[in-house]
Amino acid sequence: MAVFVALGAFLMTLAGGWTAQRVTDRRHLVLGLAGGLMLGVVGLDLLPEALQAAGDDVFGVPAALLLFVAGFLLAHLVERLLAARQASHGGDEHNGRAPEVGLTAASAMVGHSAMDGVAIGAAFQVGGGMGTAVALAVVAHDFADGFNTYTITSLYGNARRKALTMLFADALAPVVGAASTAFVSIPEGLLGGYLGLFAGVLLYLAAAEILPEAHHEHPARSTLLCTVAGVGFIWLVVGLAG
Repeated sequence: MAVFVALGAFLMTLAGGWTAQRVTDRRHLVLGLAGGLMLGVVGLDLLPEALQAAGDDVFGVPAALLLFVAGFLLAHLVERLLAARQASHGGDEHNGRAPEVGLTAASAMVGHSAMDGVAIGAAFQVGGGMGTAVALAVVAHDFADGFNTYTITSLYGNARRKALTMLFADALAPVVGAASTAFVSIPEGLLGGYLGLFAGVLLYLAAAEILPEAHHEHPARSTLLCTVAGVGFIWLVVGLAG
């Protein structure tokens, strides 16, 4: 049952990526929506789960929040290092962005989707009701994952073929993750730490890259409304799942 539900996540992820491709003539709206979706996932989904799963304090601060900050700084450091390496070797950049950053970020999205699959499998092991609730949340927000994976990969100047490859990997990841629960069990604390770290990476991409790019050439009200709509969509998904 868990793998069957994960196949729904597979299709939903592909639908999100397909939508991101089809609206390239409204790129600023796509980026605005992607930024809102990412912000919503971080603040309304990832961080609450991370704090619940990894709630131990480290010198007075929850471990999940420390890893959240570490993820933000790590994303910033990786981007700066890759951009500096590209410049020193005369490599191509896309509007000052290193393509490897896009691939690295998309790879993190794939890892997150695999964890979504693991969550589906683990929830169905607990019980049918829990499995249904988790599946609803995962399948709904995998549309956003597919949308964001394609958008991030393309934003950093990667070829369409690479963006499609990362999109397919992101779609397949929940199926693999759900199937793995028959053999592997991930400790709750480790999973919470991962979610905190990934939330920091995602927030950096949304705040420092996606949203500034969305408003760079088209500082329109419609772009801001798309960002708000993205956050609202994730809020709706989280509310329905709860």
